[in-house]
Amino acid sequence: MTALSLTLVNDLAEVGRLAEAVEAFCEANELPMGAAHALALSLDELLTNTISYGYEDGATGRIEVSITLAGGAATAVVRDDARPFDPTGAAAPDLDAALDDRAVGGLGIHLVQSMMDEVGYVRRDGVNEVTLVKRLDG
Repeated sequence: MTALSLTLVNDLAEVGRLAEAVEAFCEANELPMGAAHALALSLDELLTNTISYGYEDGATGRIEVSITLAGGAATAVVRDDARPFDPTGAAAPDLDAALDDRAVGGLGIHLVQSMMDEVGYVRRDGVNEVTLVKRLDG
């Protein structure tokens, strides 16, 4: 299986379903442990943020996640109909500031950007599309 495709709803219970599917996909394709961990953690973070902050209370949303393997890399694409949010434009958190002085939020997006080799974003036709690329060469 060199591709995975899931359609989820904006319910935090879906985070566990995604985690199980990503783990099975990574194991079936024998992805290096570091790459598999980075991919799983990044997708967990993006999905949790989208579900937690992207929708009006009570609104039903659709989130599509796909992962493909090609050219020595795993590419994950997350598409959602949530509020516009570009994770590539998020300000880096001040990691040197005292905990009490830090702004709330931003660490998860920073983590995703640190673990992935590429993070891309586009919004078209009312849909956010985040692309994550993780090279598998180590």
